[in-house]
Amino acid sequence: MRRTLTMAAVLAALLVPAGPLPVAEAVGGAVPVAVGRWSAREAQAFWTAERMASAAPLPPGPPDSADPAPPELPEPQELPEPQEPAEPVEPVEPVEPAEEIPVATRPPTPTGLPLPSAPPAATPAPTPAPAPTPAATAAPTPTRAPAPPTPAPLPAPARVAVAPLPALTPGIGQNFDGIPVAGRMFLVKDGGAYFCTASVVSSPGRNLVLSAGHCLLGSDTQQVAFVPQYTRAKPQPYGMFPVLRDAGGHSKIWIDPRYRSQGVDRAATLDVAFAQVGPNSRGFPVEAVVGGNRLVTGAAYAQARVTLIGHPASAARPRVCVNRTTKFTSADARIPGSFLRINCTGYPGGTSGGPFLTRYDARTGTGDVVGVIGGWKTGGDKADTSYSSYFGADIRKLYEKAVAGAKAGR
Repeated sequence: MRRTLTMAAVLAALLVPAGPLPVAEAVGGAVPVAVGRWSAREAQAFWTAERMASAAPLPPGPPDSADPAPPELPEPQELPEPQEPAEPVEPVEPVEPAEEIPVATRPPTPTGLPLPSAPPAATPAPTPAPAPTPAATAAPTPTRAPAPPTPAPLPAPARVAVAPLPALTPGIGQNFDGIPVAGRMFLVKDGGAYFCTASVVSSPGRNLVLSAGHCLLGSDTQQVAFVPQYTRAKPQPYGMFPVLRDAGGHSKIWIDPRYRSQGVDRAATLDVAFAQVGPNSRGFPVEAVVGGNRLVTGAAYAQARVTLIGHPASAARPRVCVNRTTKFTSADARIPGSFLRINCTGYPGGTSGGPFLTRYDARTGTGDVVGVIGGWKTGGDKADTSYSSYFGADIRKLYEKAVAGAKAGR
């Protein structure tokens, strides 16, 4: 289903105040956001509950749109080009990925990136050790200005509650209360407030989220923030995580340069984006709060059981569905390539960027992410059939660039 605006979405868009949206202000409303700055508190001041509720699903660009985007974020070094994995052979009965080994050893084997992390259990802050008592005969020391007190470390975030998924019939989507690792990605583009779906992906910095490339494409994409497990009733259950900006004021988003230059159709196999998010207003990184899915590349197109999460345009809650995936190869020369395809009812605009999860763990609410809604016709042209770009060597390389870029920016 090509993710276009439905009538409900159009009405939602009309709720956005006319004219350009105001620049976000710091809490208290006294200081405008400076170039290169965009904190959790500033994001919360801008993305009020009313503005989030009125945001519309982001419509795709024209079929051959190319993005005159800002230059790629600087990277500390050029990463080696991973060897392209051989075309996976679809088994009669799909099997789970084999035991992971380094890419350089056996590229065709499905390879996972960091293990999905469950949110840590709450732990008490350590008790500072008492200062030693100086000896009575200690020699006098030079007088110095007292050092500023060291702030006590923040207690670890409490373990999030992961509700069990509803009873699911294969291929039939249901609205539910969501899972902490997935949520809405809000952004301002062309003066309007929009959203897509995104999810946390495990990374060394614990600060990366994954969505579709067409959701975050464009040099005018600003005020970007991720809200885990968003619902209309509970718009910020775990706070807000702003997509950080570089010194030039550009959001720290990684999209394959070919997707930017060739457009959403000709480069549909690269419809994937990673973004670096800052901590929430309490100072915690997103993966420490809600956990993260493990990125898996090189898996088979055909998977026996995939859990699909998305935020539909007119729904107050997200949607979940389970079904098998199959391989779809486009016969349209304007949209070349092969994609994952899944039949799940009720995934219109707004669900773009939603994760395809295998090996979903009901205890942690995480799994292996093998795709995101996007790719062929930016996710498809029917609400009941969705697609994903194949996660192969190109997506692994993009992830590695995001990891390196996020580390360099710290």
